Amino acid sequence: MTMKNNYAKALDLILFATATLAAAVLVLGVYRPTAIGNLNVIAGISFTVSLALLIYLRLNPDSVRARQSDTILKIASETLACLQKGMDIPTAQKVCRLLLPAIGAQAVAITDKEHILGYAGLEETSSPGGSPIRTKATHATLEDGRIRVLGTPEEIGFPPTVKSLRAGIIVPLRRGEAIVGTLKFYYRRAGEITETQLALAEGIGELLSTQIAAVELEQQTKLATTMELKALQSQINPHFLFNTINTIASLIRTDPDRARVLLREFAIFYRRTLENSEDFIEMMREVDQTMRYFNFEVARFGEDRLALEVNIEDGLESMMIPAFMIQPLVENAVRHAMPQEGKLTVEISAHSEGDDVIIEVSDDGVGMEAEQARKLLRPEASKGLGIAMKNISERLRGNFGTESHMDVESQPGNGTCVRMFLKDALLDD
Repeated sequence: MTMKNNYAKALDLILFATATLAAAVLVLGVYRPTAIGNLNVIAGISFTVSLALLIYLRLNPDSVRARQSDTILKIASETLACLQKGMDIPTAQKVCRLLLPAIGAQAVAITDKEHILGYAGLEETSSPGGSPIRTKATHATLEDGRIRVLGTPEEIGFPPTVKSLRAGIIVPLRRGEAIVGTLKFYYRRAGEITETQLALAEGIGELLSTQIAAVELEQQTKLATTMELKALQSQINPHFLFNTINTIASLIRTDPDRARVLLREFAIFYRRTLENSEDFIEMMREVDQTMRYFNFEVARFGEDRLALEVNIEDGLESMMIPAFMIQPLVENAVRHAMPQEGKLTVEISAHSEGDDVIIEVSDDGVGMEAEQARKLLRPEASKGLGIAMKNISERLRGNFGTESHMDVESQPGNGTCVRMFLKDALLDD
């Protein structure tokens, strides 16, 4: 109600000023018609338009709030994009420049707990990023988390030579319960700080605090996913290791040429497994690594038990995807889908649908119940098949957006298909 009253008072003043001007013109038109001419008509139109505007806004106060909401939404979108790498000096400076035109203040500043991180507006050169906080009120807000309105030059802490800024608002920035900095708005005089300005400052402070917390949570999630991936990569399955070494050892006697090839491939396989796999690589390089793994399993079980088919749509071979996305799925198929008797065929395929890309790893193995397949992608899946599937699913959404996803289709005795949907994956190509 207070904000609504502020709008009403402001519009009353606009109407009063316009009506006074109209009346003056009308009076002049009566006494000096030759000099004024048709200004009385203009005055009448001005009065009518102003009255109509006042009535419309009084009857539609939501239109005023809607415009302010649009401003906040635009700020939210732009600042969130800036904050993706955290709140450092360049980011804070960029955020200050984004906020300044939208809030009606003369200057905007952001601090951490010790230093000014960003400053835009009047007296910008006197507050460079990295300089220490000089305002006692800022330190006080960092201590108690209270919003402060400063009405004198002494309170805002600028040198006596600064005459253009004489009032301000200090809003705490939080990360959860912890106070991590402040957001500050400066004005020419205390009279410019209305309840509307105070509410806007508080709202933007809460917005930035929420974004800081969200970005940090996302960074922690990415870090956890990366560490989980590293753990998967560095976890050399001892059974696979010993089985492969034994297979190569036996081939030294029966087929030494093949043993040499497998030994060389084995060295390449593990070297690439332990590389920086958080980077994107070409799809065919990922497929080649997967085929290397599969060849070791074929050498162990025999060609009558295992087969791999690869069908990649022309043009997708060089598409960049996160490493270690396909091999774990093929490895899961070999370890869990192979029947007691007969042959297991695994297929890797990739095709495009517009700008989207679908990658599938399917097999004709033992399959599983629908409920078991659904459990593989649940957040609590943290062991066995689940940990690799969960990791791939999280990296898929992290790199290609929340509309990207992984699906698992399976039936007992009829095999399993793991499908990765990469939304708009070809837009940058």
